[in-house]
Amino acid sequence: MKLVVQIPCLNEEATLGLVLSTIPTQIDGIDEIDIVIIDDGSTDRTVEVARAHGVTHIVKHTRTMGLARSFADGVEYALANGADIVVNTDGDNQYPQERIGDLVAPILAGRADIVIGDRQTQSIAHFSPFKKAMQRFGSWVVNRAAGTKLPDAASGFRAYSRYSLYRLNIVTQFSYCMETIIQAGNKRLAIESVPVVTNPKTRESRLFSNVFEHMIKSAQAIMRSYIMFKPWSIFRLLALTFGVLGLIPFIRFAIVRIMGDDGNHIQSLILGGALISGALLSIALGVLSDLLKTNRVLAEDQLERLKTQQYGPAHSPVDRVQ
Repeated sequence: MKLVVQIPCLNEEATLGLVLSTIPTQIDGIDEIDIVIIDDGSTDRTVEVARAHGVTHIVKHTRTMGLARSFADGVEYALANGADIVVNTDGDNQYPQERIGDLVAPILAGRADIVIGDRQTQSIAHFSPFKKAMQRFGSWVVNRAAGTKLPDAASGFRAYSRYSLYRLNIVTQFSYCMETIIQAGNKRLAIESVPVVTNPKTRESRLFSNVFEHMIKSAQAIMRSYIMFKPWSIFRLLALTFGVLGLIPFIRFAIVRIMGDDGNHIQSLILGGALISGALLSIALGVLSDLLKTNRVLAEDQLERLKTQQYGPAHSPVDRVQ
């Protein structure tokens, strides 16, 4: 059983050495542990620090491509090098690498395909009350979209089985965290959480300039992923809303006519017609989205078979245990 620990990095020379020194060298049930650095266009000594700590697997971007692309490239490299389990951690030493063994344990036991480190955000001292509330709300939204019950959907401290990585496909350019949970939940992959205590803060996040930008980008990623799997849920609601609102002006027009008001109420008919048109357009978009969903499912099945041919067979951990 081979474990690959991947670390996306962007100018992490100050903390990367501490991260690398705390990654376990032995874990029960794991035969081999490799470390992969994904250098996302660093301009400091990140790569030199990695090599000084004995890291030989380095994926280098010539320019910054973002966390989602770094994660996807790291996964591809790990699978190509025979990884059975991939753990993702950060180069800023936010996560307790000493807990990697606990993170992979549910996968080794055959209980989970994905394990997420629950940062217990309510106890993080440097998180403001507003940020804690937003983290809690964001996790609730993701859980609603994915059909899961995860306390910390935004945590990037995760372990993935090879089977789960064959089934997941990253399409966002922001952060893969929300997207992969929604995909995994809708594809019925088994997900568990492991409580962890984060290390002291070393720097500000580079994913976003402020919390509102993070909220907007996260909302976009969640909405896109949700529409991918449940398009009718969105467009049915839109069609119903536009349809009900569109009937109100027509009903009003009929009532005033019945009451003998012969005035010009053409505005009601125009408004009602526009809203009804919106309802019909929502239905049409729902049909098209559902057809696209069918094509996407077929394409993902083909992609999963292609990964199997390229990287070798992968079975669910439950199948392996049985």
